[in-house]
Amino acid sequence: MNVPNQITISRILLIPIFLIIMLFPFDWGNMHLLGADLPVTHFVGALIFIFASSTDWVDGYYARKYNLVTNMGKFLDPLADKLLVSAALVVLVDLGYAASWIVIVIISREFAVTGLRLLLVEGGEVVAANNLGKIKTWAQIIAISALLLHNIIFEMIGFPFADVALWVALIFTIWSGWDYFSKNMHVFKNSK
Repeated sequence: MNVPNQITISRILLIPIFLIIMLFPFDWGNMHLLGADLPVTHFVGALIFIFASSTDWVDGYYARKYNLVTNMGKFLDPLADKLLVSAALVVLVDLGYAASWIVIVIISREFAVTGLRLLLVEGGEVVAANNLGKIKTWAQIIAISALLLHNIIFEMIGFPFADVALWVALIFTIWSGWDYFSKNMHVFKNSK
């Protein structure tokens, strides 16, 4: 349980706090910020989500810099990302800010890749996230953040950045899932 893995676990522990802030009926009022009118709870929830998401970069940087990359970290880090992103996407569907079918596709891909990772581990392989998977994760984080912040800044010019970002995240989610499966098809050929 090295420092990068502890940071990853802290990201997982922030998920319930995010959910409580976003889903419990707190009424902290609304705020008008850079063209967007949003509840304070959404702003606070967005800050928690953004902070938790940024720990993904911190733990990865720390693990590489100090040569603390472990199989546990290779497994926990993408799992923490999936849990955080899935929780936020479900909240966005509940609030009516994201289409449920898009969220179903994204979460289904995450479950499918997690299942593939488990099959690979059973065969003695642990595969870290590749660059396409990292782009997918950041595209999802940007889209979720923009949706939680009610399209802040872009609302002033009438550009639906948050919606466009969600579509970009969907495209990278599908593409990276396809890439992951196509590169690891051998696990199905070797399984009994």
